[in-house]
Amino acid sequence: MQRRNFLRNIGTGSIALSLTTFISPFQSSYATEFKKNSLLLPQHLSEGDTIGIISPSSAIFESEPYEIAVETFKAMGLKVKLGKFVNTRYGHLAGTDEERAQELNNMFKDPEVNAIIALRGGSGAARILDKIDYEAIKKNPKIFIGYSDITALHMAIYSQTGLITFHGPLAVSTWNEFSYSIFRKIIFNAEAIQLTNPTEKGDNLVQVKNRVRTITSGKSSGVLVGGNLSVLTGIMGSKYLPNWENKILFLEDVGEKIYAVDRMMSQLQLGGILDKISGVVFGKCTECDPGGGYGSLTLEEVLDHYITPLNIPAFSGAMFGHISDNSTLANGIEVEIDADKGTIQMLSAAVK
Repeated sequence: MQRRNFLRNIGTGSIALSLTTFISPFQSSYATEFKKNSLLLPQHLSEGDTIGIISPSSAIFESEPYEIAVETFKAMGLKVKLGKFVNTRYGHLAGTDEERAQELNNMFKDPEVNAIIALRGGSGAARILDKIDYEAIKKNPKIFIGYSDITALHMAIYSQTGLITFHGPLAVSTWNEFSYSIFRKIIFNAEAIQLTNPTEKGDNLVQVKNRVRTITSGKSSGVLVGGNLSVLTGIMGSKYLPNWENKILFLEDVGEKIYAVDRMMSQLQLGGILDKISGVVFGKCTECDPGGGYGSLTLEEVLDHYITPLNIPAFSGAMFGHISDNSTLANGIEVEIDADKGTIQMLSAAVK
C-alpha cells in the first residue's frame, strides 16, 4: 500500500457518561450500539498532565523524530512518557504484536498517564486488535489520538468500549498553528467547535486552495465515525467495526490509485455500510493519482458514483488527512454537517 511509503518518507520526517444523561436526537442508536457499554468521555487535558507516546504500527528508525515529538508536547505544557517498546523493532513494525499491544494496554492502565498518542502510523495496528485489553480501557478511559493506520484502533476501541477517541495529528506530525489550535480547543478546553476550511484567498479573487465540494446538499446529524479508507475497509468483516446506523462517515487516504479508491468504496457499498449512514465527509486524498492503463476515473467521479445515489448530505475537501493542516475529529461524538457550507458542528464536548 502506497500509504506506507508516503508515511515512511514523512514520518521519519474514569467516569462513564450515562446514556440517560447524554442529550441526543439519536439516543436510540447509542442504545443499540452499546447494549453492554456506556458512552465514555475521557477527561480533558490540562497543562502539567502527562501524555504517553506509543508506537502501535510501523517503526521509526531515526532519533530526531522522537526528540521533536517530546519537545512538541513539552511546548504544550505537558509531561511526556515514552512507551516501554517505543524503540523496539520487528521488521517494519515497532515491535512484535504482543509488545505493541502490551504497550497500549500498559498506557491505559498507568495512573500517571492522562492521554495517549501514537508516534506514527504506517501499518500493523490491525494485527493487535485481538490482543487489546478492552476491559482495562473501559475502566481507565483516556484521550487517545492518532490517524491513518491508527484508524483500526479507533474503530476497535469505540466499538468495543464506547470510548470517544480522536482522529488527529500523530506525535511526529506537523503541529502548526492550524492543527494545534483545533486540538487545544477540543482536547484542552472541552469546546464543541465547528470545523470549517480556512477561507484565505491570497492574491486570488476567489478561494483556490482548500475548497469544499458539495456532493449532495443539505444538513444531517449523526455520530461521527471513520478514518482512513484503506485501513477501515481492511477490517471489514471483523467484530471491530461499529453499528453504522445514523453515523456520519468521514474518510481520507493517501497514495492510493483512483482505481483502488473505487474498489474500496465498492467494498463499503457491497458491505452495506453506505446504506445505513446519514451523511458523508471526505477529507483529503493526498497523492491519489490515476493508475496506468487506458485511462482512469477521477476521484470526483468515483465519489459521485457511490455517494450521490444515497441522497444524504455529503461533501469533500474537508481539512483532515495526510496534510499539514490536519484537524482533530472526535470519533464517536454527535455532529451536524452542512454539506453546502462544508462544516462539521460538534453537538457536545468530546471530553469532560
